[in-house]
Amino acid sequence: MTHHDQYTFTNPVTRYPKISPPIQDQPEPGLDRDLEPQTDRGEKSYRGTGRLAGRRALITGADSGIGAAVAIAFAREGADVALSYLPAEEADAQAVAEVIREAGQKAVCLPGDISDAGNARQLVADALEQLGGLDILINNAGRQIAVENLEELSDEQFEETFKTNIFAMFWITKAALPHLSAGASIVNTTSIQAYNPSPELIDYASTKAAINNFTKGLAQQLAPRGIRVNAVAPGPIWTPLQVSDGQPKEKLPEFGQSTPLGRAGQPTELAPAYVFLASSESSYVMGETLNVNGGTPSP
Repeated sequence: MTHHDQYTFTNPVTRYPKISPPIQDQPEPGLDRDLEPQTDRGEKSYRGTGRLAGRRALITGADSGIGAAVAIAFAREGADVALSYLPAEEADAQAVAEVIREAGQKAVCLPGDISDAGNARQLVADALEQLGGLDILINNAGRQIAVENLEELSDEQFEETFKTNIFAMFWITKAALPHLSAGASIVNTTSIQAYNPSPELIDYASTKAAINNFTKGLAQQLAPRGIRVNAVAPGPIWTPLQVSDGQPKEKLPEFGQSTPLGRAGQPTELAPAYVFLASSESSYVMGETLNVNGGTPSP
């Protein structure tokens, strides 16, 4: 694969290969290391220009997929990064941490399950201590398990999805706020599912709609304090989430091919959106949901 940096003028249809992933299965939460085909997280392509120099960022779900791509981009832009992830994802997290350190930045690895309120609050305390402060919060971690029929969606799964995707966002943001000063930025990961829900993702899509609303309300509340809150809404992005029961197995070979671009996105294609929203370039952007979905119409 040719690795173009994000400033190279190329055709977006063919910039990354049109993938047809084989049917595969990983236990939740899934690892980038074992994904076929492998994802592109910008390790060999993302070129930084100092846009986040001196910043300190906490990123949840930072071991793989979108979170990993954002962590790598932030480091290449000059930020120190605290990585939040589940203990089972240690191998992926260490690989991302190595890329961050190769960029000359500090990588702090903080394993733990943020669907527990105590763990979520402790995560913020540990990140503050080891980074020496916090300027950027990326609420990216997500749980997605496909269930065909509502009757088969258990109370336990419904609750765990909400705890991971929206409760943890509330707990972490609330704990971080006293330590964020004017100029700080919060970016939440939502989804095309907030606008166009798949019938087998009722619980996941519902949390993403809640994240959109949480983002817009909190942005208005924090604007007078000089703290900006925005969101990014990915479309179909090839990540371990899809093979750890995030999609029905039979749909994997066609994943992302129904978008106007005709292909799934790669995690590195999301990173510039987060960099923009985290940087001072977006100083007049608040409560925005930036759609990165291959051309699917959305509000």
